[in-house]
Amino acid sequence: MIDIIEKLQKEALEKINSAENKERLNELKVAYLGKKGELTALLKNMKNIAPEDRAEFGKVVNEAREAIENTLNNVGNELSKLALKTRLQAETIDVTLPANKREFGHSHPNVIALHEVEKIFTAMGYEVVEGPEIEYDEYNFTKLNIPANHPAKDEQDTFYISNDIVLRTQTSPVQARIMETGKLPIKMISPGRVYRSDEVDATHSPTFNQIEGLIVDKDITFADLKGTLEVFAKKLFGEETKVKFRPHHFPFTEPSAEMDVTCFKCHGRGCRFCKGSGWIEILGCGMVHPHVFDMCGVDKNNYNGFAFGIGLERIALLKYEIDDMRLLYENDIRFLKQF
Repeated sequence: MIDIIEKLQKEALEKINSAENKERLNELKVAYLGKKGELTALLKNMKNIAPEDRAEFGKVVNEAREAIENTLNNVGNELSKLALKTRLQAETIDVTLPANKREFGHSHPNVIALHEVEKIFTAMGYEVVEGPEIEYDEYNFTKLNIPANHPAKDEQDTFYISNDIVLRTQTSPVQARIMETGKLPIKMISPGRVYRSDEVDATHSPTFNQIEGLIVDKDITFADLKGTLEVFAKKLFGEETKVKFRPHHFPFTEPSAEMDVTCFKCHGRGCRFCKGSGWIEILGCGMVHPHVFDMCGVDKNNYNGFAFGIGLERIALLKYEIDDMRLLYENDIRFLKQF
């Protein structure tokens, strides 16, 4: 029996010394010293040993146990040191290498253009007001003097959620909501996302951004409108910029006009950018229609005003000479890093 114990001890020590990791050591510890281990099983056979041999047998078993435990501890310590050394080597930092460059983000071209437009108008005393993107048909169309049979209400142009609820096609509904409050005078701009059923191409998108402006007060004239928008154009595109107003038709303004600015690329001489005309259209505007005042509860006999609408993407495209609107939404970091 003593020979069996010595053979078991020798076998255990060989396996422990050749263990490659802590997991293997734990397996060997359980295999030899656990409750069902081989050395433990030999101890349970002590009752079968002759009384005069039990002391010697117990001594040999305890010495084997002690030798196995000591070897387990020693090998375990060596494996821990080796694992630490390997990890430190893998995590070594070369302090002579240059530091990683920290990337700093910046605003999107649309946001840059929006902040610039807001800065210009707030400096002139305008308030920035926002409203819901999901809007009632009444505010999006009816209160803006757009009749039920108007082409703009066709399902091909408008995203209808129900018969009475749409994704707003313009930010003008915010103006109607503010006029309904009855707090006059009003001097505001309303930026925000709008939705129209357009195919995606270089100049169109089903979702884009608009900035609508509105003034309601006493004794407002078209001259006030022209002066305000001329100041805006000069601040945005440069002091040498000239403006031109062309008659147009919008249901919610009368009279109405579209405003052009001199091409800031060729300064009105004519180039590829302005298609040789020397002028670039940037917005629509006009005096608020009396019917709009009636439907929004404003006294048209004592108050009048003007409104205008600017496409934010158009401003960004013109200001930064971008020839494809899709570039603004494709999130190509190579493109966005230019701004």
